[in-house]
Amino acid sequence: MHRILRAAAAAAAGIATAPARRHRAPSWGAATARWFSVEREAMSYDVVIVGAGPAGLAAAIRLKQLCRAADTDLSVCVLEKGAEVGAHILSGNVFEPRALDELIPKWRQEDAPIRVPVSSDKFWMLTKNKAWTLPSPFDNKGNYVISLSQLVRWMSVKAEELGVEVYPGFAASEILYDENQIVAGVATNDVGIAKDGSKRETFQPGVELRGRIILLAEGCRGSLSEKIITNHKLRESGQGQHQTYALGIKEVWEIEEGKHKPGSVVHTVGWPLDMKTYGGSFLYHLDDRQLAIGLVVALNYRNPFLSPYDEFQKFKQHPAIRTLLEGGTVLQYGARTLNEGGFQSIPNPVFPGGAIIGCSAGFLNVPKIKGSHTAMKSGMLAAEATFKALVEGSSIDLYWENLKKSWIWDELYRARNYRPVCDYYYY
Repeated sequence: MHRILRAAAAAAAGIATAPARRHRAPSWGAATARWFSVEREAMSYDVVIVGAGPAGLAAAIRLKQLCRAADTDLSVCVLEKGAEVGAHILSGNVFEPRALDELIPKWRQEDAPIRVPVSSDKFWMLTKNKAWTLPSPFDNKGNYVISLSQLVRWMSVKAEELGVEVYPGFAASEILYDENQIVAGVATNDVGIAKDGSKRETFQPGVELRGRIILLAEGCRGSLSEKIITNHKLRESGQGQHQTYALGIKEVWEIEEGKHKPGSVVHTVGWPLDMKTYGGSFLYHLDDRQLAIGLVVALNYRNPFLSPYDEFQKFKQHPAIRTLLEGGTVLQYGARTLNEGGFQSIPNPVFPGGAIIGCSAGFLNVPKIKGSHTAMKSGMLAAEATFKALVEGSSIDLYWENLKKSWIWDELYRARNYRPVCDYYYY
């Protein structure tokens, strides 16, 4: 049924579907045997974007804006693994609107889900029973406390209004190459596969989405992005250092009216983590009595018995936190990884046939604890390079060149020593 809907959408957009060419598979095994044994439906676009997060949708929107300005058209498809756009977006987010101001200057008049400006900004050092207020190192004036999943849903609507095709519920699982070993597309998962790799009666082959340029916006440690980075040695031709990661655990609570302070932002360091473990926690007051609370722990901790989940439970029992949560209800919960290697871990984001954008490339500003604005800006820069490559015949390498000239590079360069210094401090 989904393929019928996609074929209908393609027909409505004037995009031809055809039996898939059998590209040369990069490795052998059960998946490869299935790949050669069936004809897969294929859809062709000018640009295929993998991931409907801030970076992927910013790239899609920017591409269509450039098309309108030049009175031309490029077909753009965004593939999203979540059942709906925003389903896999999990972030306690104090949003810096700098990139959005550039992308959609009139977003404040267009009912964007960005309604709660930061009203206070505190920084606590926690001991087991006390919370000591320290001077805040963060500058959140002009920023907003938001739900990032709501923002990307809104961006998805904006993208579709511009003519972008967004397909949620389909995970890209395979990179497709042409005869010159240039990336030519991606394929979605086969379904109906038994544990031994054989095909069940319900088997349906994946779908190929072929594009002239492929943009990977999978988020932290995306599977296809990591394969591309490894196969093309992009980290070696970039800043050279391996990426490092942290685990963030988050809950959204509905708290009592008298305790709710819309726009209040609190970051903490110290307890329950020891002095050998890098990490911290956050409390963000959204609207509608909602509170986002979470703990982030760097995954290079040395204590093999440390459990980030258990540390999060301890954190919620701190006297300053427990009184805030008492009488409240948990609405949502989840966890995700963050790439926090910073400037030194940025790979060369350009490969033959496409580019890597957003958190897949690692643009998180660690001391700011922000990455959405840099992810969006990277998507916009990649879109501009893609447009020039497809319409004017230039090279996608322009993305890497312009990235180094952008405020992303300046911002991350100025923060480059923060994370390495913390390793010395904590160890």
